Amino acid sequence: MTTDGTGSDLPETPASVAPVAQMGEMLPDGLVVVGGDRRIRFANSEALRILECDRADLEGRPLDEGLPFTDKYGRDWWAHTDPWNGLASRPGHREKLLVAPKGHDVLVTARYIRSEPGGAVARVMLGLRDAEARQRAERDQATVLSTVAHELRAPLTSVTGFTSSLLRRWERFTDEQKRLMIETIEADATRLTRLITELLDISRLDSDNLNLRRGPVDLHALLSKHMVRYELGRSTGTVRLRLGVQATADGLPEMWADTDRLEQIFFNLIENGLLHGDGRVTVTLDRGGELDGSPESVVVEVDDEGDGIPPADREKIFGRFWHGPSNASTGLGLYVVRGLVEAHGGTVRVCDSDAGGARFVVRLPAGLPEAFGS
Repeated sequence: MTTDGTGSDLPETPASVAPVAQMGEMLPDGLVVVGGDRRIRFANSEALRILECDRADLEGRPLDEGLPFTDKYGRDWWAHTDPWNGLASRPGHREKLLVAPKGHDVLVTARYIRSEPGGAVARVMLGLRDAEARQRAERDQATVLSTVAHELRAPLTSVTGFTSSLLRRWERFTDEQKRLMIETIEADATRLTRLITELLDISRLDSDNLNLRRGPVDLHALLSKHMVRYELGRSTGTVRLRLGVQATADGLPEMWADTDRLEQIFFNLIENGLLHGDGRVTVTLDRGGELDGSPESVVVEVDDEGDGIPPADREKIFGRFWHGPSNASTGLGLYVVRGLVEAHGGTVRVCDSDAGGARFVVRLPAGLPEAFGS
């Protein structure tokens, strides 16, 4: 046994290292223990995995040789931070993204163990984490920003171009041309509003901060008005609304839900069918059984006549920014649909429709609160 100058023994034999090793191996993160003589005394298996090295490459070697970390500026980290010659009040350093000897990024924290308050550093405990998860999150964030920028730029360019043309050359355009340009501006402005709303909803869903303004809802009346708006902008028969067998016989129960959110749910589902499917989109309303404590439910099926969705992709389509092979949308709509449906206490899934395309099945709890029972 030897000492590190603080009066404490340093474990060097296998028997004396065993307790430290046993405790270190129980940790989920990498652990490296450095003695007061600046030599590495122990590294657990997770640290060896993260550093991509063997135990013999570390233990017993000076810290600056065994772990020659550099920061993002290329500086020698140990010369820069110097645990032994800095302020005596320093307890260590917070998580830092450093470059490991093999050239990959590692998240490193340090705790300085002193012989006494304000005394010399007797041990340095290094915590190591793989930076892959954080880098993946940063890449996802960059993808989100890139997607949002792209989706905002296209309609903004159209709105700017048409308004500029109208302001500068108003007299040169016919009334029909002016109407077409203004209609295009309105459509692109609506698209921008919808995209911004979806982004805000994603933020609220991810933070569990979505507020629903519930009230009595007649879903059949709501969707009937929705169909009229679709027919005004498209050829007749593009979207069809019908009642299922039980709803035809017994009618649909009232619902206690957020009207605006329900419109958003079914707008996204119908738009998805028109964009990615083929032929006509059919919306079927029917009564359902018990759902999550509610004695009855409303079932809405949205069918298209396209190629359908492969079973392997049926869960992926509800993820954020998932496009599929067409890459023809923002990839936000179905993610928002699932979040809003689940916020109402319902479920949504996708399967094959009778026409061979995709069928989205939404189940929502029905009935009014007990206070409205009379």
